[in-house]
Amino acid sequence: MKILVQAKPGAKQEQVRQIDQDQYSVAVKELPIKGQANQAIVKALANHFQTASSNVILVKGHRSRYKVFEIKD
Repeated sequence: MKILVQAKPGAKQEQVRQIDQDQYSVAVKELPIKGQANQAIVKALANHFQTASSNVILVKGHRSRYKVFEIKD
């Protein structure tokens, strides 16, 4: 399943919020330095979907606030 994610790095608390059927807003504490925010988003999504972090893959948007992730079952 592919989902669209709006990243919010540098937030005060971590939060995964579903906006639409396949669109999410993910707030993480880490800053977008050397991929730290992307790694935190992967962990947050894995926790939200109750799967391993290795099943969450960043497909598009490595340097953008709008990202596409693939969640494998």
